[in-house]
Amino acid sequence: DKLKDLLELLPEHDLPEDLKSKHCKRCVVVGSGGILHGSELGHLLNQFDIVIRLNDAPVQGYTDHVGNKTTIRMTYPEGAPLSEHEYPPESLFVAVLFKRVDFNWLQAMVKNETL
Repeated sequence: DKLKDLLELLPEHDLPEDLKSKHCKRCVVVGSGGILHGSELGHLLNQFDIVIRLNDAPVQGYTDHVGNKTTIRMTYPEGAPLSEHEYPPESLFVAVLFKRVDFNWLQAMVKNETL
C-alpha cells in the first residue's frame, strides 16, 4: 500500500517515451569500482546508445576514462550521488528500493521532507 501511495505522488512512474521507443542496440553498464580509472575509454563509452551508471560513480573529473554520457543512473538511496551535477537533465534516475527505509527515503524526496 505504501508503494502504491508513493507512486501516485510521482509525476510519472513509467519509462519516459524517448526510452520506451528507443531500440537498444548497444548498451553498457558502468560500475563504481574504479576499474576504468586510467583507461581513457571515455570516448568509446560515449558511443553506446544507452549508458547505465551504477551507484554514485563520479563522472565529472573522470570523463576521459568513464565518458560523460548517462542515460540511466541506478542506485540504492544511500548510494545516490550527492552532487546535482551528477544528474544530467536528459538522464533517468532509477532508485532501487528494497528495504523499508528506502521507501521512507523516496517519500521524503517526493514530499521534500527531511529524513
